[in-house]
Amino acid sequence: MSFWNDPLEVAADWLMGIFTGWGMPEIAAQILIGFLGVLILISLLMLLDIFLVWVERKVVSRFQDRIGPNRVGPFGLIQPFADIIKLIIKEDITPGGADKVVYNIAPMLSMMSVLILWAVVPLAPRIIGVDLNIGALYIIAAGAIGTLSIIMAGWSSNNKFALIGAFRQVAVMVSFEIPMLTMLLIPTIFAGSMGFDAVVQAQYPIPFFLLAPLAAIIFLIAAIAELGRAPFDMAEGESELVAGYNTEYSGMKFGMFYAGELLHAFTFGGFWAILFFGGYGLFGLEKIPALAWLNNPFIHIFVLLAKAMIGYWIIMWVKYTLMRIRIDHMLGFNWKFLTPLSFTLLMVVALMNALLKGTPTWLYASSMFLSNLVLGWIALEIARSYSRKEREKVEGPKPVAEAAHH
Repeated sequence: MSFWNDPLEVAADWLMGIFTGWGMPEIAAQILIGFLGVLILISLLMLLDIFLVWVERKVVSRFQDRIGPNRVGPFGLIQPFADIIKLIIKEDITPGGADKVVYNIAPMLSMMSVLILWAVVPLAPRIIGVDLNIGALYIIAAGAIGTLSIIMAGWSSNNKFALIGAFRQVAVMVSFEIPMLTMLLIPTIFAGSMGFDAVVQAQYPIPFFLLAPLAAIIFLIAAIAELGRAPFDMAEGESELVAGYNTEYSGMKFGMFYAGELLHAFTFGGFWAILFFGGYGLFGLEKIPALAWLNNPFIHIFVLLAKAMIGYWIIMWVKYTLMRIRIDHMLGFNWKFLTPLSFTLLMVVALMNALLKGTPTWLYASSMFLSNLVLGWIALEIARSYSRKEREKVEGPKPVAEAAHH
């Protein structure tokens, strides 16, 4: 077996031979190999996180027409390492009256909640931590740890602004988890499994985005709110709450929250790609005999990371383009529009899937796509009518001539 065809299996067999040759029991060697695999994955993710700091600064500098990092290293590439050194040498402060144990655990839980999500990410056909058959439920459960870390940080800081910021963020996260979980069920309906590798494999020859584009859009909106990124970042309303739940944190404790947010955004970009854009697949190109060389695991990993980076770029695009939404408007948008729409879409997709089962692929795909478009159009018309009535309550009815003109 070639290393280039199955690098994990070859590396594991090589390490097993070394450890057992040293007299280590086979079960202990397997545990050690698993530990080394986790350590390598976490190390690579942390390096990726450092790169994302540079990427985000460069992107926002282009959006806002200003200069990004350009002094420390070529193109400012070493600037994130300088920032890490600065955070490490900053004074470690614990506020008076704070619950020290909870206060210090919260940043670690925040980072851990992101890292454990990668346990179920299929990087390639044979490169996946754990191929859980309930992977969709796992990411919801793991994400709940991040919610817990935020409320722990706000409550333990002994700061009313941090506590209010934590309450706001948790309210948003819990609210928008409902449409996000609902949209997670749609790819599982198409694939017939909650396992992410099965979801990726089922997206040949048609990625699920073409079957349910509205589901992909709703999932992205809910993911941005779950991340607490603009325009859903009322937890960090600078004019009201300073920095929200992490106001009292300094040094690497603050750095963990910040790094966790960036890596979380990239991770959700990866899940978006896995659920709706074929994950590590190349939209069927690797199935062509002449392009069989594309079935290399390293190419699969590159494809998935590239798709995740595109999703991450879209999340940044939204963040640095739209203005912050008021907290009551934000929650009203979720409970009055996004949640009912997501439930309706789930019922429509489930019904269409049952009715069209066994039909030709072109009929199944076109019917699913058109049903999404029709439902999206109806939802927008309802939202437009509602917003017009709300505007008239504030501004009064428009004159007849102006209304006819519009």
